[in-house]
Amino acid sequence: MSHQLSKRRARGARQLALAVAGLVLTAVAVPALAHHAFAAEYDGDKSFDLNGVVTKARWVNPHSWLYFDVKNADGSVTNWGVELAAPNALASKGIAKTDLSAGAPVHVKGFLSKAGGPWGYAASITLSDGRSFQTGGAPNQPGN
Repeated sequence: MSHQLSKRRARGARQLALAVAGLVLTAVAVPALAHHAFAAEYDGDKSFDLNGVVTKARWVNPHSWLYFDVKNADGSVTNWGVELAAPNALASKGIAKTDLSAGAPVHVKGFLSKAGGPWGYAASITLSDGRSFQTGGAPNQPGN
């Protein structure tokens, strides 16, 4: 009788371990599935390199956004919007929301949106004081 009880306990422990492992894998996989892929929205073959002036920075999850005015060759101005990393990822790289205050000059390199228009994904931002930051996790860097 004690041998059968040991077998049942061992089987129960294995089932419990498998259930826990399944829950852990599910918990890890759900955020990854919910996160969009770079290639779904942006064109890694179409880069941009722009200088402009910050109009607004939105520090929101899962991705922050930067809006900046770019003066065109004809003198007109286009407001661009670029996706950045999450606020905590930007902070870990040393960039603060105050670095991107309205009126701050910026140099932004990134990739164009597949939807067209003045939208894109910022791979890096250089501030007027010369500090440069990788602002996203694109699979490559513009010009590479």
